[in-house]
Amino acid sequence: MNSQVINLIQAALEEDIGCGDVTTDCLIDADDIGSGVIIAREPLEAAGLEVGKQVFEQLDARVVFKALVQDGDAVVSGARMAEVRGKLRGLLKGERTALNFLQHLSGIATHVRTYKQKLEEFNINLVDTRKTTPGWRVLEKYAVRLGGAGNHRMGLFDGVLIKDNHIAACGGVKQCIQKIRQNVSHLLKIEVEVSNMVELEAALKAGADVIMLDNMNLQQITAARVQINGRALVEVSGGVNLQNIRELARTGVDLISVGALTHAARSMDISMKIK
Repeated sequence: MNSQVINLIQAALEEDIGCGDVTTDCLIDADDIGSGVIIAREPLEAAGLEVGKQVFEQLDARVVFKALVQDGDAVVSGARMAEVRGKLRGLLKGERTALNFLQHLSGIATHVRTYKQKLEEFNINLVDTRKTTPGWRVLEKYAVRLGGAGNHRMGLFDGVLIKDNHIAACGGVKQCIQKIRQNVSHLLKIEVEVSNMVELEAALKAGADVIMLDNMNLQQITAARVQINGRALVEVSGGVNLQNIRELARTGVDLISVGALTHAARSMDISMKIK
């Protein structure tokens, strides 16, 4: 498992347990063995089972975690998602942290699936953004993929995206693209965020590979597609939601990026019962 995720799990356990679980340590003998079952309390797309397993393994190296569904599976309400057996103290101390990961990641995967269902008839790519919980990006973007969408870019390090503040700081769209071309590999595509037709034409003349139409309405998007005319990939971003995503898809753009895939997903109802 990714070392960043292991560090996140350890930090989460430290946050919750601190110097010890006062209740559990008083009630449960150190060598007591027990088992528990993790149950979905509502329909959901499963995500984070390996993370949940790792939570318990951090507390008890001999714990046995048996996943009964796989990440990406559609799970019905009442279904058992996993069984876990090991030292009872470890099960009780890890319960909330494991559920927090499972509930949040399953929430994202489930939320993304609702967006994908709106786009079933369209040949279009739905992607996320960098609007993620600090420290959780690897996991949240993983959950996005489980829900059926794609990742836009992992961070500032793996893609060129010239945004409005870059343009303001650099003096214009043309200047930005020229400087980028001089300093990055020819293998990297250059994407430019534009908010009006003047910026759009400047980006096209300077050779942008991808144009992001930021917060444009349907009429503007349609006009922009005509102006682009196949010279670059077209992405729509800003203000996208479940109510307008189909209308945006009908404009024929290539990609729709949605920050709400991660930042607006609610946690699913998942519980753990000790047997």
